[in-house]
Amino acid sequence: MSAPLATRVIPAFTSVGEHEWACLDHADNPFLAHAFLGGLELTGSIGPATGWQPHHVGVYAGDELQAFAPCYVKSHSHGEIVFDWAWADAYHRHGLRYYPKLLSGIPYSPVTGPRLLVRRDAAEPDSLRRTLVEAIVAACESGGHSSWHCNFVHDSDRAALDASALLRRRDWQFHWNNPGYRDFDDFLSALRSRKRKNIRRERRQVAAAGIEFACRTGKTLSKDELDFVYRCYVGTFHAYGNHPALKPEFFRHLAEALDERFIVVLALRDGEPLAMALFLRGGERLYGRYWGCSEDVPGLHFEVAYYQGIEYCIRENLQVFESGAQGEHKLSRGFVPVQTRSYHHVCEAAFREAIREALEREDAWLDRYREQLAEQDPYRRDTA
Repeated sequence: MSAPLATRVIPAFTSVGEHEWACLDHADNPFLAHAFLGGLELTGSIGPATGWQPHHVGVYAGDELQAFAPCYVKSHSHGEIVFDWAWADAYHRHGLRYYPKLLSGIPYSPVTGPRLLVRRDAAEPDSLRRTLVEAIVAACESGGHSSWHCNFVHDSDRAALDASALLRRRDWQFHWNNPGYRDFDDFLSALRSRKRKNIRRERRQVAAAGIEFACRTGKTLSKDELDFVYRCYVGTFHAYGNHPALKPEFFRHLAEALDERFIVVLALRDGEPLAMALFLRGGERLYGRYWGCSEDVPGLHFEVAYYQGIEYCIRENLQVFESGAQGEHKLSRGFVPVQTRSYHHVCEAAFREAIREALEREDAWLDRYREQLAEQDPYRRDTA
């Protein structure tokens, strides 16, 4: 007779062993690697002092982990990229507390992936996912949290979340797709003439500046190069008035642990780095995360962060390049709109209905926005 299921709060991801974590289906997503989630906590990049208190939820049969949801108690809305500042402001104006709230997602990472992870050999995976959702909603209601937010949801989670009558929210990101291009010129040939000419002009600018490129993986990066990567990451955040939350120890940990899934493109002039882009790789996807430079060169951002990533995908036969959140300028460079989804449980009934109405208006705007993007399709009609 199998052991009955029980849910538990897991206050530290590091208490989940690598072997039991490997039994769950992560969809080969590097942001769900044990090294990634554990490294965030081990290096102090998240924790109570940062406003990200680990509050993970596990479903167990005896001592065997059956399902898991990454979950955090949040005291702010930074680092989520599904923006709910207006909701928090509305709570405050009515004399209510919006924080603490619960969040299921990957800190600082606007990347779609499983949020309700189940064992690979689970006989009833959707039942386990529903158990997770019910447990988190109950904890939200009883624990003094205003709400629960499940961000950048994978298709595998949608049935369980839809069954729970949560509020649904959509947005758009821009991804590049590889139908099997032979090389970069083959990709360019699929674009409209104006887009193709603009990309070639940008690439010529960078080449004329005497810049070359080198691709490194986690363990082939030298210490000095990894230090440069981190300085660029910090510099980019400071340039936009933001706080660089990830610690240098996290970068070192991730480079060592992920190795060939930790990809860095360095822009070099006379052998010295002046820009970098950091990517993670998982399955048939490349994920663009951070870029930065020590010197402004026209066109360099697009070359390092986008075109070098596209070159890498073609070379490695990867199918999708996710370049991160926002960035309508990506459309003219071959990236196309892809819908993202999040789900939300709001405890306060009056606010729940007000937010539902706001999301309906937002949905209508997003539909119009998508129609506008369709008019800017960068691909030739005979190749789209």
